[in-house]
Amino acid sequence: MTQGNLLAGIPLQLPDELTERLIDNPSVRIERIVSQGHRSAPDEWYDQTSHEFVLLVAGAARLEIAGQGEMLLEPGDWVNLPARQRHRVSWTSPDEDTVWLAIFY
Repeated sequence: MTQGNLLAGIPLQLPDELTERLIDNPSVRIERIVSQGHRSAPDEWYDQTSHEFVLLVAGAARLEIAGQGEMLLEPGDWVNLPARQRHRVSWTSPDEDTVWLAIFY
């Protein structure tokens, strides 16, 4: 058995976005991602071969979906992105930790 707290152990300052793999096996990968004002580069798009379910646990963010525009995410909001759906993080709150739970399947 393993356990943890998604909101614990976050460094006060993160020069780069923090990604931690919580579960990793051939059928699913679960990550905690912490942003502190981080965002994707203007020309950078995620284009993954697996589906991604993402839940915003804390903070605030804007997610841009190619061809569909931006959506604001607040705690409790989730998005299920099909494989190959191009997307990027256009903004995360610079004043608080933005904590994501990402499940790749």
